[in-house]
Amino acid sequence: MIKKWGLSAAALLLTAAVILPGCASKESPKEAISSSATKALTMNSYEMKSILTVNNLAIDAPAGANDETTGMVLNMLQNADISINAVHQSEPMQTELTMVLNLKGDMAMSFNIPMVLTSDKMYVKIPSIPFLPLPETVVGKFLELDPQELAAQQGVAVTPGTTVDTKKVQDLSNEVLSTLLGEYDEETYFKNVKPEEAGIPEEVDAKQVVQFQVTNSNVKEALTILVNNAIPKVIDVLNKEEYKELLNIDETKLAEFKQELQSGEARAEFDKSVADLDTYLTVNNFQLNTALNGDDFPEYQNLLMDVVVKNPEQGQNINLSLTGSNQYSKINEKQTFVIGIPQGENVITMEELQQQFGGMGTY
Repeated sequence: MIKKWGLSAAALLLTAAVILPGCASKESPKEAISSSATKALTMNSYEMKSILTVNNLAIDAPAGANDETTGMVLNMLQNADISINAVHQSEPMQTELTMVLNLKGDMAMSFNIPMVLTSDKMYVKIPSIPFLPLPETVVGKFLELDPQELAAQQGVAVTPGTTVDTKKVQDLSNEVLSTLLGEYDEETYFKNVKPEEAGIPEEVDAKQVVQFQVTNSNVKEALTILVNNAIPKVIDVLNKEEYKELLNIDETKLAEFKQELQSGEARAEFDKSVADLDTYLTVNNFQLNTALNGDDFPEYQNLLMDVVVKNPEQGQNINLSLTGSNQYSKINEKQTFVIGIPQGENVITMEELQQQFGGMGTY
């Protein structure tokens, strides 16, 4: 059953992988997406506003099947939203963002978490959380994290002082995107639409809007193309010498994964799962719209999703409806950072935080 539900989730994630990099000049929809990959990656600085809202989350199940905890969680997540406001520049690398989580229902609460990232550090402001009492001496301070140290703790080899090769990252992104898009038929999955049809705000100067849509009629085909055609070719891209070091890839494990994916047993199991997919998933609506501005940047994107994930063995259906949007502004302009890089008494290390917890005693 877990594999069935995982297949449903993979079908939805597929769409995000294809469309999110954005679109470009007034071309055919598929050409616009392909040729815009490089253009989108030239955004060296920008402001960004994103929001994801849960419009509906409900479980249809036999009477008494849902416990009290499930009901409380559903109540909190109904109409909940998470938003991110960010400012970014590449040189020198600096990003600051504020993530806000608004939970609704009988236990309505809001969390506001500012973060700052530089080329070698990450700072997370410690919030005040009602059900997690924290020492007053740490609330409001920025927790300093070292990504290299965290990677080393996870057993990942890192070279001190090295930075990410952004050119290779761009090349890899372009090649992976091109590989994915090359497997999908334009007439089936992509089309140009009018801004008002896609719900693009009037203030967005949309020169072209491209819609990617998955429906019940093509979700099986889309997933089959992804697993049988696209993923093996993406693995070949990742296995290229120029990308192995960049991604710290274990060549042996990658080869084993590809071999397992293409084995007769795996193919037979996958084909059976796809054949039964409509028993476990109904796609009422799933579309991603990308609006290009006059400079061919993907200025605005929105997501419309309404699905039902079914568990026939338990007689249970999960109804989920989401809307989301992502908007860029001040692309490649000089940015203004409100938070700045935390320093001095406003910063606390992980060791200092652990010491503070050690002195709290028990609750």
